[in-house]
Amino acid sequence: MNPEVDWYFDKAEKWQKEYEKLRMITLDCGLTEELKWGCPCYTFQNNNLVLIHGFKDYCALLFFKGALLNDPDGILIQQTENVQAARQIRFTSTREIVKMEPIIKAYIYEAIEVERAGLKVKLKKTSDFAIPEEFQKKLNKMPALKKAFEALTPGRQRAYIFYFSQAKQAKTRESRVEKYIPQILEGKGIDD
Repeated sequence: MNPEVDWYFDKAEKWQKEYEKLRMITLDCGLTEELKWGCPCYTFQNNNLVLIHGFKDYCALLFFKGALLNDPDGILIQQTENVQAARQIRFTSTREIVKMEPIIKAYIYEAIEVERAGLKVKLKKTSDFAIPEEFQKKLNKMPALKKAFEALTPGRQRAYIFYFSQAKQAKTRESRVEKYIPQILEGKGIDD
């Protein structure tokens, strides 16, 4: 156990017993416990393997390369359609975790083997994602915007594409594009 991680479990108002059980299971599999992104993260040979985190309706064990796991029990969940590599196993009670402990450990051990083998998730390129029409028009009309957008990291480009695409109405998409043009021109990501 890493004492730096204790605060996460101590501050938890919800899922405290579930977190503790997940913590014991992951540590029992020989993983190293660290605090990353404000959450307990478990590593194997300095590579992120799983993360414990909680939400309003469930707590979860997130596998960073979950897309590469076999999932014979059909329990891995892709949080959103845009998540490419990570998958979660979600829980709503300690009883559920205790019942699933052998399955959870099997998934963790498979994730360790994925790391040992050096497997990588084949990620889509930014060019594989459809650029919303409203944004494409601006890119076509403003060479400086196009150049600035292409200079962004692939992750920043995808964040803009996803954000603009999420709006259902064209008017909202246009508004979002207009709002973020100055930020793109400054070479900043959506959250910078």
